[in-house]
Amino acid sequence: MTYEGLYEQILKKRSFLCVGLDTDIRKIPSQLRKSSSPVLDFNRAIIDATHDLAIAYKSNMAFYESRGAAGWEDLARTVEYIRAIDPSAFLIADAKRGDIGNTAALYARTFFEELDFDAVTLSPYMGEDSVRPFLEHSGKWVILLGLTSNPGAEDFQFLRLQNGSMHLYEEVIRQGAAWAGPDRMMFVAGATRAELISGIRRIIPDHFLLVPGIGAQGGSLVEVVRTGMNDHCGLIINASRSILYADDSAGFAGKAREKAKELQTAMSTIFPQIRH
Repeated sequence: MTYEGLYEQILKKRSFLCVGLDTDIRKIPSQLRKSSSPVLDFNRAIIDATHDLAIAYKSNMAFYESRGAAGWEDLARTVEYIRAIDPSAFLIADAKRGDIGNTAALYARTFFEELDFDAVTLSPYMGEDSVRPFLEHSGKWVILLGLTSNPGAEDFQFLRLQNGSMHLYEEVIRQGAAWAGPDRMMFVAGATRAELISGIRRIIPDHFLLVPGIGAQGGSLVEVVRTGMNDHCGLIINASRSILYADDSAGFAGKAREKAKELQTAMSTIFPQIRH
């Protein structure tokens, strides 16, 4: 998907919502567990309930890899289902890979050729040569971890460079933006650190930010929009648990839609700020 195509979907749906399909088989409604493919059935129900409200879906690989071959099969079939229901959806493999050479090339082949994702999250720790193989796939995106919302971010991301000019996370974002333009590169910026996103915007005014942490983690949509929105929106807001597990009864999909609709409605009120 192109930068323009992504923005077009944001305008069309009046939304910049990403639904995180972090599906834990132990948390889905009990009545689904009797199915031969409970995770896939759950995902399909969530997709059916939200695809007109969301511009993107993000699948965290751990929830699928932990189940071995069955999990990988559910992941592949979930991607196929989204492509059939809404070909315009932006699909993110939340893999957080970070390796070099042939290994990185094979990871890229996995997510972009075998599974047909649009983007993959990567750890930047090993540098440009660990990212470059993913950028060699035309039309695909890299999403670099920039500023994360977990407590452990304090261990490394906030270290000062030797010259004192920047924090490490700021230098990662600055250098990463030189590897690819806004049409191929995004960055993760956690909603729980919304007060720092305005500083990130000064480094990368035009790139999209993938923002987790709204909902169950307590991040503020209003604050993220205030500090992070640009002329083309520039935000993809992810919500996972607050949508997926809003209800564990037979009506779970309807409740998931309610939660997604709440976010989409809040986002739609912001659209006068976005230039058409």
